[in-house]
Amino acid sequence: MSYASHVIHHSRKLRNAPNLLRRDHALLVRCFSHNAQSTTDIRKVHRHGFAPSGRESGSFSTSTKSLSGTFTRNVSTTMSMGSSISGSVYNNQISCLQGQLRRGFSSDAGLPPHQEIGMPSLSPTMTEGNIVRWLKKEGDQVSPGEVLCEVETDKATVEMECMEDGYLAKIVHGEGAQGIKVGEVICVTVEDEGDIAKFKDYSPSASGSGGDEAKGSSDSSPPPPPKKEAVEPPVSTPEPKTSKPSVAPPSGDRVFASPLARSLAEEHKVPLSSIKGTGPDGSIVKADIEEYLASGGKQVSGAAPKAKGAAAPALEYTDIPHSQIRKVTASRLLLSKQTIPHYYLTVDTCVDKLVELRSQLNSLQEATGGKRISINDLVIKAAALALQKVPQVNSSWTDDCIRQYHNVNVNVAVQTDNGLFVPVVRDANKKGLSAISEEVKQLAKKAKENSLKPEDYEGGTFTVSNLGGPFGIKQFCAIINPPQSGILAIGSAEKRVIPSSGPEQYKFASFLSATLSCDHRVIDGAIGAEWLKAFKGYIENPESMLL
Repeated sequence: MSYASHVIHHSRKLRNAPNLLRRDHALLVRCFSHNAQSTTDIRKVHRHGFAPSGRESGSFSTSTKSLSGTFTRNVSTTMSMGSSISGSVYNNQISCLQGQLRRGFSSDAGLPPHQEIGMPSLSPTMTEGNIVRWLKKEGDQVSPGEVLCEVETDKATVEMECMEDGYLAKIVHGEGAQGIKVGEVICVTVEDEGDIAKFKDYSPSASGSGGDEAKGSSDSSPPPPPKKEAVEPPVSTPEPKTSKPSVAPPSGDRVFASPLARSLAEEHKVPLSSIKGTGPDGSIVKADIEEYLASGGKQVSGAAPKAKGAAAPALEYTDIPHSQIRKVTASRLLLSKQTIPHYYLTVDTCVDKLVELRSQLNSLQEATGGKRISINDLVIKAAALALQKVPQVNSSWTDDCIRQYHNVNVNVAVQTDNGLFVPVVRDANKKGLSAISEEVKQLAKKAKENSLKPEDYEGGTFTVSNLGGPFGIKQFCAIINPPQSGILAIGSAEKRVIPSSGPEQYKFASFLSATLSCDHRVIDGAIGAEWLKAFKGYIENPESMLL
């Protein structure tokens, strides 16, 4: 240390050391270390962000220690010679460098070759998933295509398949684990069966950089507690609000009272600290005690009813945990109402001819062994043909353009015990009523069994929601399912009295209410009205759907 200082002060060659120090910090620090190397090598290494020590050994940890030791010694040297560099800056740079080195070279030392399998992204909107159950247990042999476990995504429960041959060595997250982020390790596989036992106590965090980050966070954690302690004392000071007005500030906690007032207070067990004195310098006199006793009885009698009123029985409730589909439905619908400018168009359509056609078709279906066609199947077909006729509604909004789809894929809202699902009927405009009916029934069954796959609900361009048939809702407004720009809400059919062809003649007819929710960024009012006109035409003249 003293030799380095002597050289700096007396050598002509090093009189520009401060300037050199400002230009290249690591160079000067390395020059004055005990294991100095050539300047050329130092500059070369500094550009790559790592200065190796002369005592470098084969292991990385030894190199890191010698590096930190070299830096620490030279920081103290440069500070003693009056450099403009502060030790705290260097310490921060050193700690960052060491953290990067540890993260870059971290490995599972002592463990055989293995593969960490992370939580997959099974849908475009999936950010986390839950493990429903494991179909393989630790020690089982796995092959490509075999199902490892069932994962609950944001929309359905999907089977996760293995991609390589091997053995399941460790299950990190067991059955029922929730909130596992996409990419987080859920299990480990190995190639050799004999390596399974070595992963008995395996933990992904032990081999990653989590330990270093945890240490860093623990080092910075002590400062917050003093802040909490500093905040707590003001909260615990309700007493001075009532006691200190009667006491002079310099007198501390002492209460001044006349001897007569004290004896009267002791006789009636009255705390002097709760009384505001009216005597000289705020002292308590006999009149203050008598006034307190007179008002105290009234206060107690008045407080009794309040206590009875406050003793109301607590509400009983049950907390139901959010399912993945419930959380995603909530976030997407909230996003839709907050970011999409909704407007609504409603039309009443006569369904007498539609009901008659359905009756004829079902007679044919029963004769041929087919399944019955529902009103909702006819509505899906009519909506698909209307989208084909007015393609502006079959579109979505993007930041750069309005994307108009050439495929008419209609999502159908299905309510289940697990939440709301919207499986998709692809190319509904090109399919017959029998095919649509069969596909909707299969998708609804899979939705209720929570076994939908991503291809069963992704890729829709329009949605139909029917609360009329199953629930008898007359009319409602549905929320758009982004990124789509429209959703059709179907109400129940009801009979009405309408004018007939002759004078003073009336007849009964069945009408249902259909409400179209539109994204005003994509669908103008006139376009939405045109689409509803086309939809109404297909409903009131259902034979045209068969052409």
